[in-house]
Amino acid sequence: MPIRMSLLAGATALALCLPGVSALAQTAPEAPDPRPTAAGGLSPQQLAMMERVSDPRLSPDGRRVLYNVRTTDWAGNKGVGAAWVVEADGATRRLPASDGGVGSARWSPDGTAIYFLSTRGGSSQVWRMDAQGQAATQVTSLPVDVTAFRLAADGRTLIVALPVFLDCAADLACSRDRLKANAAATVRTYDRQMLRPWDSWNDGRRSHLFALDLNGSGLAAGQPRDLMAGMDGDAPSRPLGDDGEFNLSPDGTRLAFQTQTQGRAEAYTNNTDVFVVPVAGGPAVNVTQGNAAPDFNPVFSPDGRRLAWLAGRRENVFGDQPVLMIADADGSDARAVAADWDRGAGGLRWRPDGRALYALAAEDGQQKLFEIDARSGAVRAVTGRGTAAGFDAVGDRLVVAHETFDGPAQLVEIGRDGPQPLTRHNAEATAGLDLPKGEHFTFSGWNGEPVQGWVFKPAGYVEGRTYPVLYVIHGGPKSPFSDGWSYRWNPQIYTGAGFGVVMVNFHGTPGFGQAFTDSINEHWGDRPLEDLQKGWTAALAANPWMDGERACALGASYGGYMVNLIAGKWNAPWDCLVNHAGVFDVGQLMNAMDIANFGTSEFSGASWEHPELYRQFSPNTYVADWSKPMLVLHGSRDFRVPIEQGLGTFSALQRQGIESRFVHVPDENHWVLKPRTWVDWQQEILDWTTRHTAAQ
Repeated sequence: MPIRMSLLAGATALALCLPGVSALAQTAPEAPDPRPTAAGGLSPQQLAMMERVSDPRLSPDGRRVLYNVRTTDWAGNKGVGAAWVVEADGATRRLPASDGGVGSARWSPDGTAIYFLSTRGGSSQVWRMDAQGQAATQVTSLPVDVTAFRLAADGRTLIVALPVFLDCAADLACSRDRLKANAAATVRTYDRQMLRPWDSWNDGRRSHLFALDLNGSGLAAGQPRDLMAGMDGDAPSRPLGDDGEFNLSPDGTRLAFQTQTQGRAEAYTNNTDVFVVPVAGGPAVNVTQGNAAPDFNPVFSPDGRRLAWLAGRRENVFGDQPVLMIADADGSDARAVAADWDRGAGGLRWRPDGRALYALAAEDGQQKLFEIDARSGAVRAVTGRGTAAGFDAVGDRLVVAHETFDGPAQLVEIGRDGPQPLTRHNAEATAGLDLPKGEHFTFSGWNGEPVQGWVFKPAGYVEGRTYPVLYVIHGGPKSPFSDGWSYRWNPQIYTGAGFGVVMVNFHGTPGFGQAFTDSINEHWGDRPLEDLQKGWTAALAANPWMDGERACALGASYGGYMVNLIAGKWNAPWDCLVNHAGVFDVGQLMNAMDIANFGTSEFSGASWEHPELYRQFSPNTYVADWSKPMLVLHGSRDFRVPIEQGLGTFSALQRQGIESRFVHVPDENHWVLKPRTWVDWQQEILDWTTRHTAAQ
């Protein structure tokens, strides 16, 4: 998770007045240079301006494909979503009603309209455009924001997710007014976790699902009904949940959703449950109460007779590979399907004929779309190389958003003759670019087990020459490097700057079996480090063009943790280090981050329960052995790895007189999402690594 920063207006003048402090230049608002790098590769500016294709949705008759394209408003330093369609004749076009922004665009059940979220009216509400996208009409005008929605199959009911105060749930204006009043408060008090989910302080609201009746024109009529009345829980989860966490039955009479209801204990367990509630009103019934691990992603079968979901096998084990469950529609008679399949499924949906289900999962450095037979449990990969980032199926049509290391996402149709392209976004932007392919390699890692990695030659590679190398280390730690196109840590940015790149899916990475993923538990700092050391040796031996004497190691989040650990335990190969949002003091992190039960999973308990284990694998234990120059980057709104971790790293470097630089972004979280800020962040990394690996 990347970060290169610029100080915003107001902070610049102060920074320039302080000794030893310089303000990063804010990139000019003019459109960035569209040309490739000197080596013919991808530049940060080019990547930031690319169109981002996602979220394909087939029309009810299967003839048209609705999808989202996110473009960059460079002057506004933000992304803007628009609805596009692939017409029946294969032509693609942007829908004019997208002006003002579009998110979560969905077909109406009869295909005559498109519903979507937009803030064009001043708050996030549901809007509706005609099927040709010529004009938009506001559907909801609620006192609070709509964060997600679903339409019933009869087109007469709309399910909306609304953040409300529990004692105000029956009166949405009450939630609006209290939120305004609370904003003026100078003191806030808390009696339970979580205090700071992801990048904002908890304001006391809960996300509840409400049912709204629609009139004959498809507009909201009457008052919304709280389908989670009395429940102290969120659906979808906040702040990053989406409409995949709740689903309507085909007849629109029942809603299945996932949530937590453990009260004060909620922060210390990942035990989500699946509930089913009548849309007409009535109590929600917990259909997974017997499982203490997370149950999630509920989906009704096309005939409405069955309910499927994904069930974790163990409570508080991050990286636990869930099992597919299928039950009657009311949750009874549940049975496990493909119970031995351990590839970390997600994005569950039924195949249109109801005989199988689709799911996305990592496998051997790819993210594939799989098909699971609902009776036999037989699992078949539908896609091969690359990343399936989203999909939809209607009738016999299957459309996938597909990407690879050497190209951004496009829509493809999967048929008997293999994938057929439907879109060509960014064709002009990528024409002529040298985008080296990721070369798959395997070596013997910890315990003699095979470990997979990737090597990239630099753009403009010339046989016989040697090149500096960047070792990029993934975060998570249970989050794989997959053959896909990233808008944060994209290896092509570094190949375009003339670097070779090495990336390794060390022990702990999903996609290689549950035992491989579990192996990192209580072993954050030894088994993955051994893999990284052996992977580096293997990559250098197999690629004589790599100059191992000109190399830097980079990482973010857990990758930043590993960079800090490398600084004390394996610093000999490196000319420099780059640490974004990395961990300095593991015990302090586990007590301050937004996931209160993370230490329970990764270290089998709290820091005071296993102090020696925490000390053994905490980078600050080895600070006395640090010596290599380090770039430290962190955002103030990062509550996953709070900024104090980066400040501690920088302080330790400075106190020892080690060359170091701290890059601060006041308004970004664990990720860097604003395009101009992101480009500045990337340039900071490129400047640091280029200077320290320059030929002497």
